[in-house]
Parts: sequence; C-alpha cells; structure tokens
Amino acid sequence: MLSPTRLHPSAPTRLFSRANNACNRAANPAARMTVKEYSTALSPRNSVSADGTKRHASRAGLHHQRMASSLVQFGQKHVTKGLGRVVEAVFVKGEGSYVTLEDGRRMLDFTCGIGVTNFGTSFDQARVGECRRRRAVHDPHHGQCSIAFHGPYLQLIEKLLPLMPDPSLDSFFFWNSGTEAIEASIRMARLFTGRQNIIACKVRGYHGRTFGAMAVTRSKTIYSEGVQPYMPGVFTAPFPYWHQLGVPLSTPSSELTVQCLAQLDLIFSQQTAPCDTAAIIIEPVIGEGGYVPAPPEYLQGLRAICDKHGILLIIDEVQCGYGRTGKNFAIEYAGVRPDILVIAKGLANGFPLSGVVSRKEWTDKLKPGSMGGTYAGNAVACAAAVAVADVLEEEKILENVNARSKELFSALGTLRENPAVAPCILDVRGKGLMVAVEFASPKGTGVHDAFTNPTVPAGLASRVARRCIEKGMLILTTSVYEVVRFIPPLNISQADLAKGTKIFVEAVEEVVREG
Repeated sequence: MLSPTRLHPSAPTRLFSRANNACNRAANPAARMTVKEYSTALSPRNSVSADGTKRHASRAGLHHQRMASSLVQFGQKHVTKGLGRVVEAVFVKGEGSYVTLEDGRRMLDFTCGIGVTNFGTSFDQARVGECRRRRAVHDPHHGQCSIAFHGPYLQLIEKLLPLMPDPSLDSFFFWNSGTEAIEASIRMARLFTGRQNIIACKVRGYHGRTFGAMAVTRSKTIYSEGVQPYMPGVFTAPFPYWHQLGVPLSTPSSELTVQCLAQLDLIFSQQTAPCDTAAIIIEPVIGEGGYVPAPPEYLQGLRAICDKHGILLIIDEVQCGYGRTGKNFAIEYAGVRPDILVIAKGLANGFPLSGVVSRKEWTDKLKPGSMGGTYAGNAVACAAAVAVADVLEEEKILENVNARSKELFSALGTLRENPAVAPCILDVRGKGLMVAVEFASPKGTGVHDAFTNPTVPAGLASRVARRCIEKGMLILTTSVYEVVRFIPPLNISQADLAKGTKIFVEAVEEVVREG
C-alpha cells in the first residue's frame, strides 16, 4: 500500500509536470514508460497543478484516468492469470478504514486484505514508521534467524506470551505466511509424535495452497484442481455445519457435534488408527469455507479424543485469531488448549509474518536446522508486530470489536426481518467482526442440495458484493455456497461500520427487487 510522504514545496509542480509528460508519452504508441513513471503519475497528490486552477485540475484528471487505465492494462498483461482480483484497479493510498484506487474512487474497505490489515491500511503510521526507522538505524534489516537472535524477534515473543490461550504455549517459531506456518505445524506434529497421519475437516477448512497445506484444505477444489495427488497420510472428518450435513439450521449444535464425533470414531476404526495419527487440524471459526464457528462442545470433544489417544490438536487461527472474533484467539470461546497454535495475517498488520507456537518440552526434541527459512521472522516484520501488540492492548481493540459486533449483528438481524428479503437469507453467523451472511440459491451446489429455493434470485452473494463495490465499499464472497463475509478493521469507528452496513442493506434490497 502506498503511503503519503512529505514533499518539498516545489514538489507538486515537478510531479504534475512529470505526470503530464508521462501521459503525453503514453498517448504515443511508440513511446515507452516505466512502471515507476506510471505509478508516479497515478499518485493522488498529482491531481492538481501548483496553482490549483480548475483548468489544470481537469486536465490532470483526464491524464490520471488515462494513466490508470494504462497501468491496469500493464498488470493484466504481465501478472499471472492465476491471481484473481475483486476489482480491476490499482491501490494508491490507504487511510484507516478506506483505500483509494487509481481512478480516484475512495472505498470503504470491509476486506482488510482478507483479514490482514486489521487496524486499517495505514494504521498508526508514526508508531510503525518509528519501529522501521529504529531497525534501519540500529539493527540489521535482515537478522537471519539461523545466524543469531535479533531484538524484534525476542521482543515479539515477550509481547505474545501473555496473550496465549494456554500458558503451555511457550515456544515460538516465526515464518512468513500462513501456509508456511501450516506446513511447519504438520512437520512438527509428525516429528513430536513419530506418527504420520493428519486428520483435517472435510467440511470447508482452508489452510493454504502449498502441497502440505493444500492436502488439508477442503473449502474449494480450485486450490488443488489439476495438481493432485495430495500429500499422503491425510484423512478428513466432518465439521458440525448444518448445511453441509443436510440438516435444518435449527438443529441444536449438540446434535451436530454428536454426529460429527461419531463419524470421527469411525475414521479411527476404518481409515487411520489412533496410533498412526499425529494430529487433528481445525479452524475454530472456518474462514474461506464460510465463516462458520465450531460449537464449543465439538472443540472440547476433539480435545478429549486427542488426550485419550496422544494425538496433537493443531488450532489454525491464521484468519480468526489475534482479536478478530472479540477475544485474542477464537479457541478461547471453547476453553480448549491447543497443542500447536498457528497464527498469521493480522499479526503484523500487513507485514509478512506468521507464527507456530507450541510447548518447549516438545520443540526441544527438534534438531537444530530442521526448522528455518531465509526470511523467517524478519526483523522489520517482527518490529511491526510488536507495534501491533502494543496497539491491541493500549487502544482497547477487543472492546471496540465486541461493541461494533453487536451493532453489525443488530443491523443484519433487522435486514433478515424484512419480509421482502427474509426468504433470501438462510443464515447470519460469526464471532466478533468475522461475520457472514449466507443467501439462499435457486440451484445451490447441485440437484441434491436440500436448501435450494427456486423463488429467490440466482447468484445473490456475488451480485450483492458487486453492488456494494458500485456503492463504494469493498467486500468479499466466500465458500461454495452463497456467502458474503464481513472483515472490517478491528478499530473501525461506529460511523464507518454504520455506513458499511447501510451500503450492504441497500445492495441486498436492490438486488432482491431486481430478481
């Protein structure tokens, strides 16, 4: 995300001239421009000339649009097609709960980089900037973790220890991304237990796109299509989610739990013996699979089974952790002790950092050199994460999450009571500011989907998300069902949350009317 910088008084004139020249060159097919020139010309601070006249502002606006289109075309030509995008645009600025696109649109951001920029896109720039400057002046940018300790790594551990959901979690390994941390957790589980098999949730769990993480992912086939076979030794167990189990929404969570734990017992009898099973891995709130919270009794049942058979319980809190659900970690709602905790995304508010936390008595069994990575626990990312931990505590973020959560659920509940909309909404669910609305569908996932409704409009989730974007808010769909997910900043203001829910309500009502 580009952030504002302080300019010399003459800079606006120079930058406007540079943008002007770049745009003129872009109009000439024979001219060639660098991406840096494109980006400079796109900066919002170049929208008017030094004298600020309307004539110059208008001309700059035309140039701005032309340059925006050119840069998007450059990206479409040279960025791999394997990356999907919500909008064909370029980010140029972030301010709190808002992002500015290169075409001038200022968008309320209810995506947070898919749960990463939890304090907004330019959170506490002074504090993070100071951390970065301190690292640049006093510490190496790249204090490689396999060479020696570095200060930010150790400071971050000091900050995280009191936040852990159980005091037994006292040994930390930092990596770069969630999928790498999942790979590390699987590796650790196999080494700690001397067993090979892993049980994952066959209902909607998402853990990453690398081969080990992909093998335990079951949210969508797009992540593994064409690249199987999976890593061997992975088995799947059901998750207590009413739609996937084909039972009514009103089914008590206790009944869903009994059904799923009974199936897990069968897996131990028919597919992988407990003595061959290293770990069970689960998200306490399913993320990419539709923002489905696991019932506390289900997580408690898994803990009891793991304790009985010496199996490790890996809790994946990459998306739902670090304040997102209104507690430091979502597993706290169930009062369950993880054996291995995986964290990432919001840990450093946009800097690439993930963590695998376990018990020292187990990690002491690892041979030095068996874990590592070139950029693992990078000093700058760790310094940013220290600042994030400070803000989480000092600015009472969890209090804000829980207050805004009540307002969000209230607004969605009111929408659900609207007689014109009610038949189109199957479920409103989530924890904290990790919330989803599941819409009905005339087709569902196929002819055997028990919850299809031929009277409702098709494609509600994607249509509502697109309408929200048209109205000035970024929001995401998720899962194989018709689900829209809310991931606003954890420090979002009451006014911005109200604005976002108003946009969503209007979008739903309009799309439903259109049919």
